[in-house]
Amino acid sequence: MTKITQDMSVVDLAALVCQCLADHGIEAVLTGGSVVTIYSENEYQSNDLDFISTARQKHIASAMTTLGFTQAKGRHFEHPDTNLFVEFPAPPLSIGNEPVTHTAEQQRGGNVLKLLTPTQCVMDRLVAFFHWNDSQARRQALMVARRHPIDWAQVELWSKGEGCIEKYREFRKAITPADPAATGPGD
Repeated sequence: MTKITQDMSVVDLAALVCQCLADHGIEAVLTGGSVVTIYSENEYQSNDLDFISTARQKHIASAMTTLGFTQAKGRHFEHPDTNLFVEFPAPPLSIGNEPVTHTAEQQRGGNVLKLLTPTQCVMDRLVAFFHWNDSQARRQALMVARRHPIDWAQVELWSKGEGCIEKYREFRKAITPADPAATGPGD
């Protein structure tokens, strides 16, 4: 088993945790700021890993202890050899009002990480921008959108469903045509 260390990257730790959970029969998907860290190539630094899973808390806790994590409180787990902590926000896996029906996977050192796609990551960050005017979440969405092809038709349709088409248009203007991701087909 891979040893958890202070200098372990977010993506490597996330893959290790995701694989451990899968080995215990638990399906979990990485969401939130740590996905931004991965897709922004560390421009944004998250201090936690948020996994969504429908597994029972007792089952999750049992799997997490095999990696040396202890349950700090509720759905929050800590490890003595990393400053990153792992949380399990309540399901379901959704972005705003829309359920997530497919996800991406990354292979890291023999471990499989399930995570939001770049398009879903942008949408996940836009939820906070749309509904709470969170400018940091908007910047995070830009970091991802400028590095990856995004399915803008999907984001636009979702934005309409969220009742936030004007804020979507405002965000879209911030992606310049010179950005390679601005016209990509997305995921």
